[in-house]
Amino acid sequence: MGRETYAGNVAFEVRGHLGLITLNRPKALNSLTQLMCESIIVQLADWAEDDAVTQVLVRGAGDRGLCAGGDIVALYQDMVSQQPQDGGPLLPEGTPAYQAHFGGEDFLTAEYVMNLATARFPKPYIALMDGVVLGGGIGVSAHGSHRIVTERTRAGMPETMIGFSPDAGGSYLYGRAPGRLGLHAGMTSLHVGAADALHMGLADVQIDSSSIDELTQALTEEHVDQVLPRFSVSPEPAPLAEAAVWIEDAYSAETVEEIMERLLELSEEHPGAGQALDVLRAASPTMVKVAHRAISLAAELSLEAALSQEFTIAVHALRSHDFREGIRAQVVDKDKSPRWRPAAVTEVDEDLLAHYFTPVPGKLLTLL
Repeated sequence: MGRETYAGNVAFEVRGHLGLITLNRPKALNSLTQLMCESIIVQLADWAEDDAVTQVLVRGAGDRGLCAGGDIVALYQDMVSQQPQDGGPLLPEGTPAYQAHFGGEDFLTAEYVMNLATARFPKPYIALMDGVVLGGGIGVSAHGSHRIVTERTRAGMPETMIGFSPDAGGSYLYGRAPGRLGLHAGMTSLHVGAADALHMGLADVQIDSSSIDELTQALTEEHVDQVLPRFSVSPEPAPLAEAAVWIEDAYSAETVEEIMERLLELSEEHPGAGQALDVLRAASPTMVKVAHRAISLAAELSLEAALSQEFTIAVHALRSHDFREGIRAQVVDKDKSPRWRPAAVTEVDEDLLAHYFTPVPGKLLTLL
């Protein structure tokens, strides 16, 4: 065993020449806190300069998954403390309440800087995407250089179902998925298995979960490019590849309203189209439209620019009814019956949509 340190709910260890990051909140499915993100940033900077560490592996404690995302319950508590419970879609812009600092901004800043740090890390950054990998779990893993999935992987960006939009660089990753698969996955909060994660470009190689310990030990002694070929297995056919024709047909429409109309038309022949339509009807209408625009724009953006765009969206979301309501319904009260405002995509006008992409003075993401 090597030297080991702890910072909040994340453990750092050096074994041989491997730096190990273990997200260590198994009861909370290793969801991220601000301190965890800040600690990872500092540790990666240290290991980047440490010749004894030649590669890094990030993994999750327990057997349920790498990471279920950010600690959205803490975000909810911050929003509730600063927002009127009966307000409209957004707090009134320009008011002291709107300009007030939300603690969630600090968490998201730390998380997005961490996402960029993993992408910029000058040595192999190996992500073990076993089990649940959602939201911020994608952000801490899928920007790495070597991304590993297993037969247990369930990955995705579930944000539209909680009144948010794909973040942690998710819009950037989805914007680069084949065809319109990223739009489909991001707008419908789709969870995918190993084969689809590989097909979408969220991962690079699949291994059997039973070989994780042996793989980790091998990485302490050998370079990842020598190790992975010995452990890789062939994935099953990707369901999204098989559904690509109807997905391309539906999501090539210019507006969300038109996409939903096409899904309805396609549903008679393709059950998956009907299922996608049902999800879009259940998700936050505002955030379905925001996700559609964000992913479309991010296809042409750098990761830095996409993260800055996501931060602007998040600043507005923290002041919105839907983000607070989505977390309440899905995670806090768990009644699964959010009351969205507006209640339908046809009621989300261009002014409201544009609002989410308009930076708030003094609330910009600083990426060094």
